[in-house]
Amino acid sequence: MYNIPEIDTALLIDELRQISVIVSEPGDEEILESSSEELHAIFIRLDELAALDLDEKSSDAILKSPDFDHLLNTISRFRFLYNLKLEIEQAKDLLESSDPWKTLRNFTFYPNYIQLARTEYTGSGLKPGDCTLFLGSGPLPLSLIVLCREYGLFGIGIEQDGKRAALSRQVISCLGLSENIKIIEGNHFSLPLKNNCDLYMVAAQAEPKKEVFKHLAKVLPKGSKVSYRLYEKGLRRILDGSSFFDLPSGFEEYLRVQPEPPVNNTVVFIKRS
Repeated sequence: MYNIPEIDTALLIDELRQISVIVSEPGDEEILESSSEELHAIFIRLDELAALDLDEKSSDAILKSPDFDHLLNTISRFRFLYNLKLEIEQAKDLLESSDPWKTLRNFTFYPNYIQLARTEYTGSGLKPGDCTLFLGSGPLPLSLIVLCREYGLFGIGIEQDGKRAALSRQVISCLGLSENIKIIEGNHFSLPLKNNCDLYMVAAQAEPKKEVFKHLAKVLPKGSKVSYRLYEKGLRRILDGSSFFDLPSGFEEYLRVQPEPPVNNTVVFIKRS
């Protein structure tokens, strides 16, 4: 871990360039099915780099790098796909487990989701029996699983990839939550649904953010509550492109909850105005 005064920005940018060259070569499916130790090591290294604390001068130097957009796009793509690969593997491990709930609780990031669920529940003023919708729920919809299990909510997940949607349905059935959670294959254009929800959650991986929120501003009833997550500190903020997202008109922010360990995400609550 670098200390702020000792960060050599030029060396950091050079390392990101080297990583970008390597991770730009394999295709999407190759990354998702990869058993490469090199790619795994790069993924771990990017997590280490993301945890760096940067001063304003170092951040500006990276942002003003002439190839910043290319670096960001390449590395963000790789991190998204590799995270997705790990999530698919975790979902399959759960399906093969003799004790799926124990397996779920043993996942590395399960405590993070417990804390995030508590933040979402209290920050949006939900109560048992309410409905929450998660846009971009993925193959292992942990946010919905924890919210519905811990707080007695009903959940709807929207996932655009058919295979990932099917896998998440199997996971939900395996956990005995089929009556509490429904998965729809679709995207933001699947909204509005027939029934309104008490909270609309937008996944960090739901892209393109500008288009997603522009559509939500058009179709959600006034007063609808929406939450989304972002990173606001260090290199993680730079590597996460959605941190530079500008909220479109039609929404007003009413609460922002800063992260506490082990969580890195800031949770932002907005309301359709």
